[in-house]
Amino acid sequence: MLDPRFHLAAIVSSSDDPIISKDLNGTITSWNEAAVRLFGYEPEEMVGQSILRLIPPELHNEEADILSKVRAGERIDHYETTRVKKSGEKFPVSVTISPVRDETGRVIGASKIAHDISDRKKLEEIRSRLAAIVNSADDAIISKDLKGVVKTWNAGACQMFGYTAEEMIGQPVLRLIPKDLQYEEDEILQKLRAGERIDHYETTRQKKSGETFEVSVTISPICDETGRVIGASKIARDISDRKRIERLLVQSEKLAATGRMASAIAHEINNPLESLMNLIYLARQNSPAEGKAYKLLMTAEGELERVSHIARQTLGYYRDTNSPVDLHLHDLVENVLTVYNSKLISSGISVDRRFNDLQKIAVSKGEMIQVISNIIANSIDAMRDGGVLHISTRKVISSAGDGIQIVIRDSGTGISAENLARIFEPFFTTKGELGTGIGLWVAKQLVERRGGQISVASSTEKGSSGTSVTIFLPFVIPPRALS
Repeated sequence: MLDPRFHLAAIVSSSDDPIISKDLNGTITSWNEAAVRLFGYEPEEMVGQSILRLIPPELHNEEADILSKVRAGERIDHYETTRVKKSGEKFPVSVTISPVRDETGRVIGASKIAHDISDRKKLEEIRSRLAAIVNSADDAIISKDLKGVVKTWNAGACQMFGYTAEEMIGQPVLRLIPKDLQYEEDEILQKLRAGERIDHYETTRQKKSGETFEVSVTISPICDETGRVIGASKIARDISDRKRIERLLVQSEKLAATGRMASAIAHEINNPLESLMNLIYLARQNSPAEGKAYKLLMTAEGELERVSHIARQTLGYYRDTNSPVDLHLHDLVENVLTVYNSKLISSGISVDRRFNDLQKIAVSKGEMIQVISNIIANSIDAMRDGGVLHISTRKVISSAGDGIQIVIRDSGTGISAENLARIFEPFFTTKGELGTGIGLWVAKQLVERRGGQISVASSTEKGSSGTSVTIFLPFVIPPRALS
């Protein structure tokens, strides 16, 4: 029968991990083949030598602690430290140290099993470095499983979406997607299950506050050791500023194109306008000064002068050089109402006038008629089923300076909150193909250039719908408005 001691010796000798024994003074008493491979020393070089030869000098204090525990009969499991090879190379190890006893149970030494954990430590270092990169990235980096449940959430995601990691990990990613776009998630997950990568997909996402914003997302499948797709990583970048700049560039190009077109139109219509004005002048000479026809011809002549003025302005690109004149603003309002009188009647709209601007104000007549005309035209369009158009003018005294306030209020359909925020943007219209989207934009430019202010309030609530436009023009034009 084989002596068990030979059997144990064979196990130690064939082990893949170094197995070393030492006495209670730290002197090595056995050294297996795996120890040769790991440390580079042959048995004859190490047996009888101090174990300190394998320990870096700065860690020699460890050995005293280890021997103290071994003498007390303690076992040390998976202790991670650093050791040194014959070549001088240091490397990380995990050691398990057990006391060795004699026949009486007295501790006479220790056995040590050392496992090289260099690969594991390198992998941990790589993972730690990647985690640090992910956590310090400005972009939102998120991982989720194939059910769309969030698994990781970096600091960039906290900053971008407003949710903490604790609020999002374990929650569906649908929380970040506006309801009208949640169908996108099914399409994304379907592509991920097929192992597809989605690059720079531009869409809209939602913050904790409810605010929506534009993002570009890159989504990659996450695979396990067998290559099976088990989830996805998503990098989201906020592109709101970029998109805003792109839209501004498009608008700038539209404005430039409009300017070129308007300039050409102005050139083409000036001659016919002059002919029409001459004809109206001749007709006016042959009409009684107190007659209705004479007054209508005067109004027509004034409107043609306004059209000519607008043509010269080329839709706002030409700066009015006419000197302001002192007038009552309610006279300009009446002028515009006369022009729209037939349309007001046919639309079933009555006008409630409340004029209290006894003091004249210096304005460019053509510009102010253009502003008032744009607003009244919009009000008429908003009251397709009839209604009341309220117009008031009055002097106001404020800390911003004294001036005249005009309020034009309709009882139309109103403007939704999301559209109200954009109504002064060039080319934005709620009228579809019926609107150009530049009327209110031009009106705002003209009012602010005069040093005034224009604001809009609106309601779409049934029974109290309507829109109110308030214009304030100061008597004294601020210096900045003259520059």
